[in-house]
Amino acid sequence: MTELIRPTAPFVSAASSLGTRLSRRTLLAGAGALAGTGLAGVGPANAVLRLDVTQGTVQPLPIAITDFVGGGSAQDAEAGKGVTQIISADLRRSGLFAPIDPAAFVEKITNPDASPRFQDWRVINSQALVTGRMTRQPDGRVKAEFRLWDVFAGQQLIGQQYFTQPENWRRVAHIIADAIYERLTGEKGYFDTRIVFVDESGPKQKRVKRLAIMDQDGANVTYLTRGDDLVLTPRFSPTSQEITYMSYGRGDPRVYLLNIETGQREVVGNFPNMSFSPRFAPDGQKVILSLQQGGDANIFVMDLRSKATTRLTDTAAIDTAPCYSPDGSQITFQSDRGGTSQIYVMGADGSNPHRISFGNGTYSTPVWSPRGDVIAFTKQEGGKFGIGLMRTDGSGERILTEGFHNEGPTFAPNGRVIMFFRDVGGGSQLYTVDVTGYNEQRVPTPSYASDPAWSPLRS
Repeated sequence: MTELIRPTAPFVSAASSLGTRLSRRTLLAGAGALAGTGLAGVGPANAVLRLDVTQGTVQPLPIAITDFVGGGSAQDAEAGKGVTQIISADLRRSGLFAPIDPAAFVEKITNPDASPRFQDWRVINSQALVTGRMTRQPDGRVKAEFRLWDVFAGQQLIGQQYFTQPENWRRVAHIIADAIYERLTGEKGYFDTRIVFVDESGPKQKRVKRLAIMDQDGANVTYLTRGDDLVLTPRFSPTSQEITYMSYGRGDPRVYLLNIETGQREVVGNFPNMSFSPRFAPDGQKVILSLQQGGDANIFVMDLRSKATTRLTDTAAIDTAPCYSPDGSQITFQSDRGGTSQIYVMGADGSNPHRISFGNGTYSTPVWSPRGDVIAFTKQEGGKFGIGLMRTDGSGERILTEGFHNEGPTFAPNGRVIMFFRDVGGGSQLYTVDVTGYNEQRVPTPSYASDPAWSPLRS
């Protein structure tokens, strides 16, 4: 059994053919706060240093991240460098931080418990400093410690320690990056998350499509299906380590549930008619989907325990791509009931459906932000596909990025970043963009990739 400790509870993990998964809960619970020479664990209200991310554009915060000191062995030193590199890459990729080149460092940190020489860090314009240590324990586990310092105030902002098996050092690095991000922005981080997507390989006319899952930075890719059947639209459960997806095999289209901890798969429904875009309700107990009947498609919700379905729309149109609001009270979906594909919102019981998109072009794939304040969408106009945002009443529409073919937005769990896929000629690739429209980046995948879905913060 693999153990990952954070500040207080026993760790439970399931090993399977999909690999060993870890519990963030114990890591958050088993590691203690580190007292320091400065003010340990100073709260946001008392901190001098705080990055304001409420503006449209943000000047990245200069931050120095020193190599985590090894506990005496070359192996610990190597792991320490790896942790440092991942923390630095996570923070840089967010677009909110500018890690300083280590070649500019004046002080060499050899004792992370001692107060740094703050003047040496001020002179290189570092506003925040991260120090840490990796130490092998007698039982074979690794202890990772870090401290975050406000350089100009000369204060420790936070300090934590974590215990884990050596092979889990990458995940510890992501969790530390989350803690730094949250302490300096006031928002939850999103680095200890995963992406499920459709991996596409082979010739364009004969693509093999497999479900795959990876860390949000593109590492640790694992394949969840073999590619025997066509798979589409994977979506994460908000409450468990499950995904729902569509599969087109030899018979009718099916909607599946797959537990990514155990590898167990079950059929939600075997539908004689076409089905589209299964997605979980916020409570994880229901799945909402679209079923085609003749030339029309309507939205249904299925209870995962009883398998009972309830019809929510009944129109001579195509209603599809439904997505719940975070509180479960409303649903956004796309419909051509007005003549062209547009975005609508209705109550969770199907009441009061009303159109909210009124710009030029057509709209599709609406997704409600985890914050509840905006809806992301795909917009096609003038031969271009854009990824955009609008408020939940349809106001404030803005396009974040556009190109030949962009589609399928999915939010990071803190609502700060959107991932989507883009046709790059021979196939599609995954990209991220900040909700401000800045900091667009490609996400590395082994081959072509589409239909990304971002996990909740790992539990």
